[in-house]
Amino acid sequence: MHTFTPATLDGYCRHRVQFADYPGIIPEEGCSVRGVYATGLTGANMHKLDYFEGSEYKKVNVKVKLLKNEGGKEVEGEEKDAIVYVFLSAEDLEKVEWDFEHFRKEKMDMWAR
Repeated sequence: MHTFTPATLDGYCRHRVQFADYPGIIPEEGCSVRGVYATGLTGANMHKLDYFEGSEYKKVNVKVKLLKNEGGKEVEGEEKDAIVYVFLSAEDLEKVEWDFEHFRKEKMDMWAR
């Protein structure tokens, strides 16, 4: 069974790849990235993710903090070991952070067909 839990990754920042719609994360002090902590992925699932991410990324072992809802507020909870895909060519990233809401409104339809 797969589970997907909101999580944060401290010490990294998510930037838009130049001339692309998608982001890349790189180590960046003082930043954090919100994402999803997934469990129950099979070897086949991981192989598909590796193929999708391609040679622009490398897998890195990190620690993430799961997010939970307490009294209507989202707070950091348990820390977990995780694997993330880190972008290899920081010089190919835009300086501003990637905006998921902009992607969702303007670009997601092209990627979710």
